[in-house]
Amino acid sequence: MNKMLALDTSNAEMTDLPLPAPIHPESLLALPPGEAKHSLLTVHSILEARLPPGPLAIYEAGGGSTSYLPLGVIGRGHVTVVDIDEDQIRNNTYAQEAILGDLQTYRFPPKRFDLIICYNVIEHVPDVEAVLTGFCEALKPNGLLLIGAPNPKSLSGVVTKYSPHWFHVWFYRYVRGEKKAGLPGEAPFPTHFHPLVTLGNLEAFAARHGLQAIYRRKYESPRYPEMRRRKPLLAALIDAAAKTMNALLPGKTDVRHGDYHVILRKLG
Repeated sequence: MNKMLALDTSNAEMTDLPLPAPIHPESLLALPPGEAKHSLLTVHSILEARLPPGPLAIYEAGGGSTSYLPLGVIGRGHVTVVDIDEDQIRNNTYAQEAILGDLQTYRFPPKRFDLIICYNVIEHVPDVEAVLTGFCEALKPNGLLLIGAPNPKSLSGVVTKYSPHWFHVWFYRYVRGEKKAGLPGEAPFPTHFHPLVTLGNLEAFAARHGLQAIYRRKYESPRYPEMRRRKPLLAALIDAAAKTMNALLPGKTDVRHGDYHVILRKLG
């Protein structure tokens, strides 16, 4: 069922969607209840509704042990993963084809894929323009490109951009409780935050290259509910700082909106 997507003046920017698609447990069980999980469920619904029936050609740019696709999509897809990290390639268990390569230079034949997914990857890439250009070429007409990334203009985005990598490892280990953080093949990975990671710049690039946004949402980073559960005092201090910053900033800015989803359709 293909419903029209209507604007919502709250933070979720598309509504009137089909019922949620089947859940991929690995990607959703790790998310605490909140805006991040709700947006990912919405993404699943849109993919199920908009992708063509039958077998799908899927390209995942960067691929570790977890898929962010719904079961109904990944179950009928031939998934090709490209990643520069040998450990990430070894960790991947769901792709039919795993390629050790650089997203910035690796190229597929034109119009090969129904769906390209780039999730928590572009912030780590020095030349995002080269990566996005490759996506545009490899996507079929009416194909979909799903990008999930951090919001560089958020509180967490600014901290990540301007803090050293050892601090990111410390945060993952001692605040998030991920004891293997920073080991080979384990997050966090070094970040670059190319200008095209900013959502407005990304959408402008997409429009110039024949891509139309059919869903976009900035949402509260799942790090906030995680901290409220694991480190309530620290979370209270950060929430108070965020509220103060929101009051001082113009418009309806919420500095806790640390991540975003965007789905782009290639115009046929």
